[in-house]
Amino acid sequence: MLPKLLIATNNRGKVGEYRYLLDDLAGELLTPADLGIHTEVMETGDTLEDNASLKAVALALESKLITLADDSGLEVDILGGEPGPFSARYAGEDASDEDRISYLLSRMNGVPWTMRTARFVCVIALSTPEGKVEFCYGECPGLITLEPRGKKGFGYDPVFYLPELDKTMAELPMEVKNRISHRGVAARQVKDALNRLIGNG
Repeated sequence: MLPKLLIATNNRGKVGEYRYLLDDLAGELLTPADLGIHTEVMETGDTLEDNASLKAVALALESKLITLADDSGLEVDILGGEPGPFSARYAGEDASDEDRISYLLSRMNGVPWTMRTARFVCVIALSTPEGKVEFCYGECPGLITLEPRGKKGFGYDPVFYLPELDKTMAELPMEVKNRISHRGVAARQVKDALNRLIGNG
């Protein structure tokens, strides 16, 4: 078990998910706020890999701890893969989750149900303080609803519908979401990636 692992986010929803997903991998999961780190790493990359590694490398260097960072995106087929790496900034830099959802639904106004296919994609980057990086990948397919449903989760969860469960991501209990979500799929690869990083595998 890794004594300490830094999760490169102060997003409470994301931190809560990682505490659940990585419960058996690290003795202590820390956030930048826990360490008094207030560095803002700009997501200037063109891909999810770029943005995840930018955050992981910068905060691993500053904290001197192995650091996990992710970048997640919603890819909507009818929109040519938008918003993708720009999911968090899709409706502007200071937009709320509700603003982003409203903007997405306005872009898809009139699109029939069968053409509202989409997927959540997650890329996790793990970095040592020396800048060695390993990646993990996860994907979850679904459909974009006509209006938000559910109060759980965050981001685009209320409009991401899972046909096999007949629920949006925001209607799922945490344990179900973490089993099937893009972040859950990627997180299950973290143990092997950590072993590669620290030379145990």
